[in-house]
Amino acid sequence: MGSLSIWHWLIVLAVVLVVFGGGGKISSLMGDFAKGLKSFKKNMEDDESMEQANKQDGRIPAPPAASTGFATDASAADRAATNARPN
Repeated sequence: MGSLSIWHWLIVLAVVLVVFGGGGKISSLMGDFAKGLKSFKKNMEDDESMEQANKQDGRIPAPPAASTGFATDASAADRAATNARPN
């Protein structure tokens, strides 16, 4: 009668998971894991197709224009200048 081996602990862990976690939780957890893998593979394929398009064209696409958050409207600039004047 020695200590429990790793196989005993794995069996006990599996039984505890099924009893307390329920069979539905394990299957849903594995389903979520599979969805994550599918999404990862799809995004990796998209990255590869984008790299191939860049190689065929020979050019690197321009980055999207970033908004500065400043007013570009002339009337908004006029209002800001009017509000800044001391009375």
